[in-house]
Amino acid sequence: MAASPAFAGDASTGADVFKSECAECHSIKEGRNKKGPSLFGVLGRKAATVPDYEYSDALRAQSSWVWTPEQLHSYLAQPAKRANPGTKMKYDGLNDAKQLDDLISYLGTLH
Repeated sequence: MAASPAFAGDASTGADVFKSECAECHSIKEGRNKKGPSLFGVLGRKAATVPDYEYSDALRAQSSWVWTPEQLHSYLAQPAKRANPGTKMKYDGLNDAKQLDDLISYLGTLH
């Protein structure tokens, strides 16, 4: 059985990608929200379900979304406004596939 492409990345390198791309707005600590919700346990979590965080109507409307590696890849590879029109997330997207794989591998360690 082949490994999922989303986990082909290097989690330790992904920690550096997180610091440069995500840490300004997101925490990795459980229960600690910043401008964006905590990303602790994000893999496998339904979108817009972190307690004590006020999500945009646009993300709350995505009730079928689960943050799988594939969903994260699709969402983060493009500007947030295109991935989910009406979102309050301000992110231009990460177009480096290796960095994106590394980031998603890192996010998978946060549990």
